[in-house]
Amino acid sequence: MGRRKKIVQECEKLMDKPEQIRNIAIAAHVDHGKTTLTDNLLAGAGMIADEGEATRLMMDTEEDEQERGITIDAANVSMTHEYQDKNHLINLIDTPGHVDFGGDVTRAMRAVDGALVVVDAVEGAMPQTETVVRQALREGVKPALFINKVDRLISELQEGPEEMQQRLTEVIGDVNELIRGMTEDMDGVDDWTVSVEDGTVAFGSALYKWGVSLPSMQETGMSFGDIIELEQDGKRQELHERTPLSDVVLDMVAKHFPNPLNSQPRRIPRVWRGDDQTELARQMREVDDDGEVVFMVTDISMDPHAGEIATGRLFSGTIKKGQELYVSGTAGKNRVQSVGIFMGGEREELDRGVPAGNIAAVTGLRDAIAGSTVSSVEMTPFESIEHISEPVITKSVEAKSMDDLPKLIETLQQVAKEDPTIRVEINEDTGEHLISGQGELHLEVITQRIQKNQGIPVQTGEPIVVYREAPQNASREVEGVSPNRHNKFYITVEPLSEDIVEQIQLGEVSMDMPELERREALQEAGMDKDSSQNVEHIHGTNILIDDTKGIQHLNETMELVIEGLDEALDDGPLAAEPVQGALLRLHDARLHEDTIHRGPAQVIPAVREAVHRALIDADIKILEPIQNVRIDVPSEHMGSASGEIQGRRGRVDDMFQEGDLMVIEGIAPVEEMIGFSSDIRSATEGRASWNTENAGFRVLADNLQRDIIMEIRERKGMKLELPQSIDQF
Repeated sequence: MGRRKKIVQECEKLMDKPEQIRNIAIAAHVDHGKTTLTDNLLAGAGMIADEGEATRLMMDTEEDEQERGITIDAANVSMTHEYQDKNHLINLIDTPGHVDFGGDVTRAMRAVDGALVVVDAVEGAMPQTETVVRQALREGVKPALFINKVDRLISELQEGPEEMQQRLTEVIGDVNELIRGMTEDMDGVDDWTVSVEDGTVAFGSALYKWGVSLPSMQETGMSFGDIIELEQDGKRQELHERTPLSDVVLDMVAKHFPNPLNSQPRRIPRVWRGDDQTELARQMREVDDDGEVVFMVTDISMDPHAGEIATGRLFSGTIKKGQELYVSGTAGKNRVQSVGIFMGGEREELDRGVPAGNIAAVTGLRDAIAGSTVSSVEMTPFESIEHISEPVITKSVEAKSMDDLPKLIETLQQVAKEDPTIRVEINEDTGEHLISGQGELHLEVITQRIQKNQGIPVQTGEPIVVYREAPQNASREVEGVSPNRHNKFYITVEPLSEDIVEQIQLGEVSMDMPELERREALQEAGMDKDSSQNVEHIHGTNILIDDTKGIQHLNETMELVIEGLDEALDDGPLAAEPVQGALLRLHDARLHEDTIHRGPAQVIPAVREAVHRALIDADIKILEPIQNVRIDVPSEHMGSASGEIQGRRGRVDDMFQEGDLMVIEGIAPVEEMIGFSSDIRSATEGRASWNTENAGFRVLADNLQRDIIMEIRERKGMKLELPQSIDQF
């Protein structure tokens, strides 16, 4: 235990020196070697014994992560590293690469200032690489690049120095193109592209523990020629000793990633919309450890002994045991039970407080969820963390024995708290619990953990795909009448432009923004000036515009109108699936003088009816979720692999050769991709590797609309005949 204690003491000493702190995340496409790299860094920092070539997967602390060989939860660790005679505290988060767990990556980026992007030298920048770079830059996090598996270029592909350099230059070029595209319009960012000359790119092999960068080559006198020679002679141990990977990468982190003092003045305006003239804003910008406590929770995990642990970034103040803190969006205060730091899978409690600029693990914040703002004074919370993809697949989960039901409900609520990209719907009437997630694997992992960790035997239904409904044209003006015939609402619906829908999804347009800012954002995305001034409400990706003029009593009725509208949009008229991308206009309303005659029981049904009739008039159709699919396969299996996409109502967009493999890129509906993994394995004799990424929704083919609508209506126990007015199918 001695060595570990020593490291904890070192970390404690450095906590108060923000100029020597680096908060970083390691992010990459699945299987590009993030977790192996993290193990190397831990060994280099003396946290785990260096065991030759055995990789420990220290950061994959859950049993299922070890079994599947992938990272599922983001894991935190703090370590120290000496660079230029100064000791640095490095708080590192190892994030998952599998697309189903992208939510963890987005949340981790909120806590850090630098992102080390890992790319496989053989595969190059992949779709998920692009996603993680985008997630980092959107949060104002500075990137650096580590190109892994260079040993494969030498030993497997037998490349010489020129070929290797050309290949590595291409990878760097691809990553820089992504960075350039994303940082053009960012304030306070000069040039974040990575380059070998600057020392923001390193190469190496995480498996064999060697790495180089231009500064390290100058220091050790190693050249590419030497590396190739040693690698070919199998002298990997000597390579590791002469140029250890952990030193090269940690030097790069210490030198090129910003410390909290440099990064917070730039990041606070990006993630917080409060008044920047206040004392609180100054304390956050200056990383003031004597200021008010401002803590952003990025992760919630369960510890069997300590209960719920909230991990996150402390932007100002010092968080200590016994403090009473506010949690955004909840009433009352929570009392801090303990504070600590993470050492891989284990948490080290500290007797002292954790000051601003650090990543802390806190217990006692029972109301916090991933994304909460925790503070010692009431304040404007941080921007909500925007998850790019929505849940597209749902499963029903039932407890096998009724006695386990209360425990199951409690566990599902806990799951939703820990992972905001999971949606849990508990239906009291049918006793059915639906969980929706990013993909089959996501849900499989969650249900397995409920069974294993909580010991609740459950049975799950077949996966159900989540559809959407959307208007295709502009409707005529439609009247909705209240049950007592005294109130009337006149509404039209038209499709919203894709640009505006995208801005809402990215959180660039919301009702929480100052009106002027929202107006400008909508106009930039293509909405006309008058409409943007009259936006009354945004629900999902739908917007309500109030085009009425001087109608009596409308102000006090508006809340009910909005309630009716939300209800109608959550359950579309075709199959009670959520409506998306609709622009609704309220043109006129006739309201009864008497409050009693225009209550909820009158207004809500009237608005609901008007919205549904207008949507039907606007040719509403079912949209299905689709995925981008990429398959890497030896050329002899190319035909059967592309056949797998085409046989699933998919489309192949591109085929090209990369190294000795053929790459097939295309898109396919999520529903048809259920069970894809076993089919593609048998079609290609197990030699294909593939990945999918959610690509939004598209209109379902006309000949399938009626069948799918009927299928969903039957599953939901709705009437099987469609309303008379729906004649577009």
